[in-house]
Amino acid sequence: MISLRGVSLVYPNGTRALDAIDLEIAKGSFVFLVGHSGTGKSSLLRLLYREQVPTRGEVTVDATRVDKLRRSKVALLRRNVGVVFQDFKLLGDKTVWENVAFALQVTGARTKDVMRQVPRVLDLVGLAHKSRMFPSELSGGEQQRTAIARALVNNPKILLCDEPTGNLDPSNTNEVMDLLHRINLKGTTVLIATHNAIVVDRMRRRVIRLENGKIVADEERGYYLAAGGDRGTAAAEELELVRSRNGLGTNPLFSE
Repeated sequence: MISLRGVSLVYPNGTRALDAIDLEIAKGSFVFLVGHSGTGKSSLLRLLYREQVPTRGEVTVDATRVDKLRRSKVALLRRNVGVVFQDFKLLGDKTVWENVAFALQVTGARTKDVMRQVPRVLDLVGLAHKSRMFPSELSGGEQQRTAIARALVNNPKILLCDEPTGNLDPSNTNEVMDLLHRINLKGTTVLIATHNAIVVDRMRRRVIRLENGKIVADEERGYYLAAGGDRGTAAAEELELVRSRNGLGTNPLFSE
């Protein structure tokens, strides 16, 4: 589904964001991409939806060589790759319905398709009853669920999330991660770049760690802090304390 072979990315100012990345992600996977700020997580995601082009190497998404893709074909790629951002990127002068519909309208979708698809995804994210509200009238979690609905309205095969819980409190984080989990169960490949150690450690999915633009760990049931499950006693105890204070263990999704 996703393949990177020998991928490096060097920005015009000389910054090496990615260095000789080799990565395979299978269809239907749920994967966390972790690492400190500046390690290349967002840069890697941008390669997958053709916001950036690698300096070297091959990027393949759903059997399409994205690094060789002509600009005129990028819109078609993005119908199969939904993207969710930390800061939501909703249009403040449009309602929830209009924000989601806009993602279809810009692709030239027919009115009858818009009228069918928008209610479907709003129901999926639990916002059908708030379809006429504006982003400023929503909580942070509701804004992010609106953004997820917008990303899903074209029925993408892949959902890329760049710090989707970065601006959310623990309760809204639970709601958004539960939603992403359910979306994955329906067959969508989900790749999440995140700093949220609590979510990563609780969900125990595949964890890919980046440092200085390189993959330094890749574990099928990984932890946030280190490869091999060796997180360190003090760090592990600190995470358990935060979980307890925030009540994250009450959600079935975050149970062992």
